[in-house]
Amino acid sequence: MAHVSRETMTRLASYESLLQKWQNSINLVSKSTLDDVWRRHFWDSAQILDLASENHLRWADFGSGAGFPGLVLAILAADRSGFHMNLVESDQRKSVFLREVIRETGAPATVHTSRIEDPATLGAVGSCDALSARACAPLDRLLTWSEAYFGSATEGFFLKGAMVDEELTQARKSWTFRVTSYPSRADPAGSVLKVEQLARV
Repeated sequence: MAHVSRETMTRLASYESLLQKWQNSINLVSKSTLDDVWRRHFWDSAQILDLASENHLRWADFGSGAGFPGLVLAILAADRSGFHMNLVESDQRKSVFLREVIRETGAPATVHTSRIEDPATLGAVGSCDALSARACAPLDRLLTWSEAYFGSATEGFFLKGAMVDEELTQARKSWTFRVTSYPSRADPAGSVLKVEQLARV
């Protein structure tokens, strides 16, 4: 992330410090990843922004957990006029953590402590330019949740692991979509899926 400004790196460093602090009381990320947190979590999340259009201003991040990828994207895109990230996380304690990071970093984001499929969540978030998720659910279920948030030009960015081909095969039984797969820059076995033109079979 050498191309980001000093101010942005300061915000990310504050985020990382809070993550390490809160990890002692809340299981935010796997303990085995804490020694490599910048590559495994921050860089893994940041790669999405390079794949998205700068016109993607209204985002929703599903199953945000500790904020990856959504909160990282919000910090990186904080200087884009009109950018806003909706973080959807049903766990109350993780939501409190996300709000604390937002307060400390000034990230343009709102936390929705609710389930993705809840009509109230859709009412609060609405149709988005872009959606993101990591380690949230298999692709078929993600697309089921995403459908209501998809507009005609919406793009979904989903970080996936080694089982991505199986997930795509299963998803295509219920959905038609255009997909572009990008090798992950942070995980040799991973990929980033860009999903467009989502429709039910």
